[in-house]
Amino acid sequence: MTQLYQEKCVACRRDSPAVTTAEIDALRPTVAGWEMLDDAGVPKLDRVFKFSNFQQALDFTQAVGDLAESEGHHPKLVTEWGRVGVTWWTHKIRNLHRNDFIMAAKTDQLYGELASG
Repeated sequence: MTQLYQEKCVACRRDSPAVTTAEIDALRPTVAGWEMLDDAGVPKLDRVFKFSNFQQALDFTQAVGDLAESEGHHPKLVTEWGRVGVTWWTHKIRNLHRNDFIMAAKTDQLYGELASG
């Protein structure tokens, strides 16, 4: 399998299929730092990224926002001093789609790039 972060998101419609349990089992190891949440019956991927200060957190938030715009897939972002919470799910299907795992992997990649540079 190619690196998940190298894949592009596909446009979702209301009838797009959610990932199956088998697909989740296969995809979860690629985004090991992410927690699976159940938010009022809607499964979501959630992770908190830590930073040394507010400006770094804000820069990461902007970078994730730019990524989301370029992929046409948008998360919930919560920016605080020294941390950013990112939550991915597919709004149209109120469930998880492969896109959410792709974007979680891309978010991890982005975090790694920002932390090292």
